[in-house]
Parts: sequence; structure tokens; C-alpha cells
Amino acid sequence: MKPIFTKLMPGFLALAIAGGLSGQDRRDPVKAEARLQKEVRHELVMLPFYNVFDNFEYKVEGGTVTLLGQVTRPTLKSDAEKAVKQIEGVERVENRIEVLPVSPNDDQLRVAVYQAIYGTAGLDRYALRAVPSIHIVVKNGHVFLEGAAATEADKNIAYLRAMGVSGVFSVTNNLHVDRT
Repeated sequence: MKPIFTKLMPGFLALAIAGGLSGQDRRDPVKAEARLQKEVRHELVMLPFYNVFDNFEYKVEGGTVTLLGQVTRPTLKSDAEKAVKQIEGVERVENRIEVLPVSPNDDQLRVAVYQAIYGTAGLDRYALRAVPSIHIVVKNGHVFLEGAAATEADKNIAYLRAMGVSGVFSVTNNLHVDRT
């Protein structure tokens, strides 16, 4: 029994020290990854300039976090990376967040699509959240709806409302139905 303990112990300690994992996470890599995912999400949604016109996505693989999505401000991209880097257990951050081009036309479309979606009875309840779950990404006149809707009907209504905005070239509905 003792040889097994001495073989496992050095690797166990190396994982604990290198990864900076809490006691429970050292024993269970699945729990460690789940904890990291939860903390990454929390750090991203708590960024002060994150809003309905930005979209964050991320992947956690071991101690590596890959940041994806689109933001309207370059500082938000760097702020996201800094916030995630400071999380205990994150060894590396790969920042693939796209900074959307500056465009007065896109800015007008963002506001118009926001009003069309969140001004609709039934969808207006989404605007009451600190960070609404339906995100509106506009790039060169093309609209991408990202995030979650509570029902398939809400998802479809948001799409139809965005399609009805003058000046929009296309709408891609990437909303998923959140059944929780």
C-alpha cells in the first residue's frame, strides 16, 4: 500500500500547487473544471462595461480558458482576459474575442434592434435583468442574436422583430431555449 501512496502523492501535490486548486477540486478534475466554468462566467458578467451589445463565450479545458465572442470596446476584450487570468486554477488564457468595427450605422442599428426586441410586450421582461439574456451583435449591418430565450416562441419573436428593423441586411438567430 505504501508504494502506491508515494507514487500518487508527488503528482497529487504537483497538481495542487501548479493549478492552485481548492481541497475538493484536487481530487476531482471534473469538479475543478466545473468550478472554473462557473467562476469564468461570473467574472465575465461582472465586468462593468459588459452589456447587451457584447457577447462572451468561453471554453475551459483543464487550466486553459479560451475566450470567444464579440465586443464593441477594445478595452472590454483586455478586461475580460485580465479578469479570467486572476481566477485560481487558470494557467493560461487564449483571448480570441473579436472587437467589432467602429461604425455609426451599426450603432444606430444596435439601438433600433434593441428597441424592436425589448420594446415588444412579452420580451420586455428580458430587459429587467442586470445583463439581459438576449444579446444583439451587429457587424457591418448584419445582426446576430446570441444568448438565451425562455421559450421557442420568444426566440422566434425576437428574430422576427430584428428582421423588421430597417437597414438590417440579415439576422442570424443563434438563441437557444433555456429550459431551466
